[in-house]
Amino acid sequence: MNHPFSTNAVEPDISLSICGYSKVLDIISNKWTALVIYAMEDGIIRYSDIRRRIEGISKKMLTQTLRQLERDGLVKREITPSVPPIVEYSLTPLGVSLLEPMRALNQWTSENYVWVEKARASYDQVGQEE
Repeated sequence: MNHPFSTNAVEPDISLSICGYSKVLDIISNKWTALVIYAMEDGIIRYSDIRRRIEGISKKMLTQTLRQLERDGLVKREITPSVPPIVEYSLTPLGVSLLEPMRALNQWTSENYVWVEKARASYDQVGQEE
């Protein structure tokens, strides 16, 4: 029997279908998702305000991202009947619970991304010399 953390596993011990890392990446890996969540971290926000806050996001991508986040239970959409209707978005409690780990990833990036860039540059330079 293999130890659960053994690197000598005879059978795969990491599965896309059950791995927690894979599942969370399925939720947040779209490049717009994290930005949309960050745009809503201060509370209720209108569609047009989200779009103004996020550089380069198209109406189509914002709509798709919001729909997916709503489907995943991370965002709540409320429509106030008026002319035109007022549509507001907010994070659900589940969405709010995602802010802390996302902030931790953001902090890690702030502290370490320069090292990633240096490693890439070094790797690319060695690749060009070969």
